Amino acid sequence: MTTHADQLAVDVRGLRKQYGDVTAVDGIDLGIRRGEVFGLLGPNGAGKSTTVEILQGNRRRDAGEVSVLGSDPESGTRAWRSRIGIVWQDESAPAELTVGETVRHFARYYPNPRDPEEVIGLVGLEAKAGSRIKALSGGQRRRLDVALGVIGGPELLLLDEPTTGFDPAARRQFWELIRRLADEGTTILLTTHYLEEAEALANRLAVVARGRVVAEGEPAALRERFGGEATVEWTEADGRPRSERTDTPTRTVAELVRRFDGEIPGLRVSRPTLEDVYLRLTGLEDAR
Repeated sequence: MTTHADQLAVDVRGLRKQYGDVTAVDGIDLGIRRGEVFGLLGPNGAGKSTTVEILQGNRRRDAGEVSVLGSDPESGTRAWRSRIGIVWQDESAPAELTVGETVRHFARYYPNPRDPEEVIGLVGLEAKAGSRIKALSGGQRRRLDVALGVIGGPELLLLDEPTTGFDPAARRQFWELIRRLADEGTTILLTTHYLEEAEALANRLAVVARGRVVAEGEPAALRERFGGEATVEWTEADGRPRSERTDTPTRTVAELVRRFDGEIPGLRVSRPTLEDVYLRLTGLEDAR
């Protein structure tokens, strides 16, 4: 394992998992630093959820070395599990209890839980604290799942598609919660299909395809390395729109400034987005 293991909340080397003839995880390496928000991106079937399940200790690996908060998940103790919070894609709360009853009940599982009323407020369910879970909307149930993931005050929070079903306002509120937890020192591993979410929250990203990490780094660095050319658009004097793809957009704009002797009609410079990079790395570029 890495010589910097004391700086890593998650240290994974050569992780492999196979289901029959299907290889779900094919030699993944990951190093997630303590206190950072790390995004794990990839299409369905890429191996993200299997990797998260192995990190949590809920699934056995076939090969590789894994350390999570200094322990091998396969032999993690109850005390070790209490240091990890999890938000799965599937709901897990009992439908007949109220929101308040559920959060207070789950708080009893942890040695040093957060205040239940505070957590209910953090996920925006104050008005629903007395409502039964079966009466909640899908987005409200998802907020409750997040509350149950953070009630234990985890050192490491595993989030598997946490904002599925959230409306835009709820998603932004969730982002603020994640930023607050990160500021408090919580290490966060996030899987998401929302590229805007990954870019807004993650310090670093890993893109997974076919069970392998195909790229890793800060979002801006990934755009710079894998994004390709920028596009410069403008309108000619006769009203015709023009565009040019180039590695040197500043030079192109400077040439246009000289040619137009000032303002350039309809000028627009666009660089590849994280979505462009993601689609290129996962081989889905032509599927749009």
